[in-house]
Amino acid sequence: PLGIGALAVAFMFIAPGFIAIEPNSSRVMTLFGSYIGSVKESGFFFTNPFYAKSKVSLRAVTLDVPSIKVNDKQGNPIMIGGVVTYRVQDTFKAAFAVENYPIFVKIQSETALRKLAGMYNYDNWEDEAATITLRSSFDEVNHQLALEIGERLQIAGIEIIEARINNLAYATEIAQAMLQRQQATAIVAARSKIVEGA
Repeated sequence: PLGIGALAVAFMFIAPGFIAIEPNSSRVMTLFGSYIGSVKESGFFFTNPFYAKSKVSLRAVTLDVPSIKVNDKQGNPIMIGGVVTYRVQDTFKAAFAVENYPIFVKIQSETALRKLAGMYNYDNWEDEAATITLRSSFDEVNHQLALEIGERLQIAGIEIIEARINNLAYATEIAQAMLQRQQATAIVAARSKIVEGA
């Protein structure tokens, strides 16, 4: 009985040292507040039972940034939303550089989207010299959005896989006026073509 009790106590002591890590996951280990290292390989491992272990997912995550009202380069109010796909690249930074990295990613993505909207015109109706616009230059704008978000998330060890605008429209208070303006511009252009043809 004494031997069984000793084995039970020993097992209870060493059991916390066993960890099972599934694919695309990791464990960040600390000992009395000091960072020891991260295990990113999947499998079954034994570590120091005194290590504190925090789970950090390495899977790709898709964040839907809800539509927000901002002003474009011309000052027109627009509604813009986006989709960001990211994953943790540096587990140490994700665990210790920021308080809560999913919330950090969400806030920084919204901030980058606001900045992006102010860099470009919605379209080139008011500025015909604008070669890149939010409405027509999807590849360039999405590339710039990925760069903006990526720079902001370096501190958290986050890698941006993809970032793109998925919703873009004039704000409701000016949408009707902008539609009428576009229709009027189209009519003028059509009349000019008729005159040229005559």
